[in-house]
Amino acid sequence: MTALRDQLIALNACSDAIEWVGDRDLPTAWRECERADWMLWLLAKMIGESGWADHQTVVRMACDCAERSLRFVPAGEDRPRLAIEAARRWADDPTEENIDAAGAAAWAARAAAWATGAAGAARAAWAARAAAWAAWDAARAAAWAAWDAGDAEHRAMCEMIRERFTPPAEEGKP
Repeated sequence: MTALRDQLIALNACSDAIEWVGDRDLPTAWRECERADWMLWLLAKMIGESGWADHQTVVRMACDCAERSLRFVPAGEDRPRLAIEAARRWADDPTEENIDAAGAAAWAARAAAWATGAAGAARAAWAARAAAWAAWDAARAAAWAAWDAGDAEHRAMCEMIRERFTPPAEEGKP
């Protein structure tokens, strides 16, 4: 087993991601990955680790992916767009008002599964997660809507993420 595979197991990654990683190292996996949701998941798990993106950067990347897919969301379904807007406001200005708006948008976008894990978190940690949930849930909803668009759309999202972030080679590795 590779160090990356071992770490993904320790982080409770999904079995599909663990299987896909196989014997790839982090730079190779990052370069070859065609699943933006996996990349965003890893970025979120590594928040706070040396060399990895901070909360605001991860939220912005999730928003970028979600915005790319908004054209596939049915007309009149505003929750993904509103969640993106709320998450961006928090990433740009983490005020109490923006924290609350991001949290409300996350709930509106059905982020209950993510919220369950933060029940006992400190207010600051919850605030960051609330914005991340809003963006993540918007990205997930838009990605599901874009599923029929095919692999090209998903590869484009991965390229967008790779353009904005390269994981550290050794220090703080997952």
